[in-house]
Amino acid sequence: MPLAELRLYAGRNPRPTDHEAYWDRGLAEMRRLDPRVTLVPHPLAAPFAECFDLYFTGVRGARVHAKYLRPRRAEGRAAPARHPVVLLFHGYSGNSGDWSDKLKWPAMGFSVAALDVRGQGGLSEDSGGVRGTTWKGHFIRGLDDEPDNLLFRHIMLDTAELARICMDMPDVDPDRVYATGASQGGGLTLACAALEPRVRRAFAIYPFLSDYRRVWEMDLAKLAYEELAWYFRSFDPLHAREEEIFTTLGYIDIQHLAPRITAEVRMAVGLRDEICPASTQFAAYNRMRCEKDLVIYPDFGHEFLPGVEDLVHEFFAAEAVTA
Repeated sequence: MPLAELRLYAGRNPRPTDHEAYWDRGLAEMRRLDPRVTLVPHPLAAPFAECFDLYFTGVRGARVHAKYLRPRRAEGRAAPARHPVVLLFHGYSGNSGDWSDKLKWPAMGFSVAALDVRGQGGLSEDSGGVRGTTWKGHFIRGLDDEPDNLLFRHIMLDTAELARICMDMPDVDPDRVYATGASQGGGLTLACAALEPRVRRAFAIYPFLSDYRRVWEMDLAKLAYEELAWYFRSFDPLHAREEEIFTTLGYIDIQHLAPRITAEVRMAVGLRDEICPASTQFAAYNRMRCEKDLVIYPDFGHEFLPGVEDLVHEFFAAEAVTA
């Protein structure tokens, strides 16, 4: 699709008629929870930072884990002014990564919280409990159950709950909360900003979880989206339920969450992306009504984008210093 068309593309995947009520109901469920937050000190040789394993209870009772680092307060000194916090979200099947690669944020006077997505490569639980397949991918988990049981509903609510927990930290300024991630992390960044309107800025890098039908029609249900092809082959080989399936996936399609975002958003897109096609990313971007900006890498795909981490740094640091 030419760039001029991408800038106007509004997505193909159907939006459920009760989409707003669906997420309002999910948020109400999340807000009724007692998160039972626990901070367990983690040893790391970082004289300017305190490190903690953060655990909280998410929807459906799962204990969810995040790495939490904050600037170390000098012993005997008065509490400093509240500081910003950055929320980090990782790629599909991965985890929150190493502790040391997050030290730049407390060195700058920020806290940082890096989520382990439930049931993937980190320490968060997957409480399960759905009818239907639990094999071959997470965004199809719950397709044969009630939409409220979709696993990615719970994961997206975890991002909003983590944001709320950080905002309630006594040393965090709730007006300076930022979110970022790439691929699945980019999709969750946008979901977090949509579900927690107090997020101030969000930088999403080639976001996953958008416009499933477009992916299917491009014959790119491979790699990150391969579970969609597997699901059809195993459970609907004649595509008798195709409309139903794509409509249900619409609940967890970030393009339909995008209009809820009030944060300032920056997105980085590689036009040669064959894992999360550029058109699916534009579908989400074009539906945003907030202040937004797009960074386009014409010759790059789903890979390392030179300079993008510096752009993230500048996007958060410049606003945090002047806020």
